Formats: sequence, C-alpha cells, structure tokens
Amino acid sequence: MNISRRQLVTVVVLGCAVIVSAIASVYARHESRRQFVLLQKLTAERDALEVEWGRLQIEQSAWSGHARVEELARKKMSMRMPSAAEIEVIRQ
Repeated sequence: MNISRRQLVTVVVLGCAVIVSAIASVYARHESRRQFVLLQKLTAERDALEVEWGRLQIEQSAWSGHARVEELARKKMSMRMPSAAEIEVIRQ
C-alpha cells in the first residue's frame, strides 16, 4: 500500500472538511432550535399583549362613554343641561 504524500494530505484535508462540516451542521441545528424556542416565547408574549390590548380598549370605551362623562360632569363639575331659554343659536 503505497500512498503518496499528496494523497495523504488530500485525505487529511478532506477528513478535516468532513469534521468541520459535521460540527457546522450540529451548530446550525442547535441554533435553529434555539431560535424556534425564542419564536414560541415571543409569539406567546405577543398573544398576551393582544389580549391585554383588547381588554384596555374595552375599559377605555367604558370610561369614555357618553353616560359616564355626563354623570361626572353633573356630579364633579355641577354641570347641567341648559334650558330652552338659555340656548342661543348663532347664524353666520
């Protein structure tokens, strides 16, 4: 079995290339799984934030409803509806 120096170098280089390729493949798979886990966490966080946003929109609509604003105006600011005699119409 007479292997020349050139063939030996080629085999060693190819062997190193196979090992580097295998390590790169394992790293890529690991990174892919890590990124997928992060994606799942962020998706769950986004869903939770969307639920909270919907709840806050409902709460805002309840707090800013016409009946509530009118009630606060009457109680806290002593406002009232003007009588017909107090209303003036201005025409241009």
